[in-house]
Amino acid sequence: MYTAAVITVSDRAYEGIYEDQAGPVVRDLLKDAGYDVVKEVIIPDEKNKIIETLLRFSEGQIALIVTAGGTGFSKRDLTPEATKEVIERATPGISEYMRMRSSEITPRAILSRGISGIRDNTLILNLPGSPKAAKENLSFVLPALEHGLDMLYGKKE
Repeated sequence: MYTAAVITVSDRAYEGIYEDQAGPVVRDLLKDAGYDVVKEVIIPDEKNKIIETLLRFSEGQIALIVTAGGTGFSKRDLTPEATKEVIERATPGISEYMRMRSSEITPRAILSRGISGIRDNTLILNLPGSPKAAKENLSFVLPALEHGLDMLYGKKE
């Protein structure tokens, strides 16, 4: 299977005001799906820090980077903007599908601004910061990701 990294983007979790719950949920889902989670970090809602972390993680052998948090309407929610600066090719179908499926559960799903895309050999996905929403959204797309990564890595045409 493939390697993965989980990045929680949250000022409050980074400062220790509360315990990160979304990151561990995402990590466990990825591990249960057979991914080797090789990196897991909590960073503040700072655009430059998000960009730097995405660039650093996508330079190595990490096939999938999943971010949790920073996709809402708050002025500090800049994960999609940072991701947009890092990716080379967008994969809008992934994010659109997550929002569509999530909207079957809550009408607030349309407020998630998360994006997804490819940088070199790394697929990057933005998830909401809520543990429940992160779990639901990742669960919706996880079955298709292996095939996408197989194509990215030349294992399938």
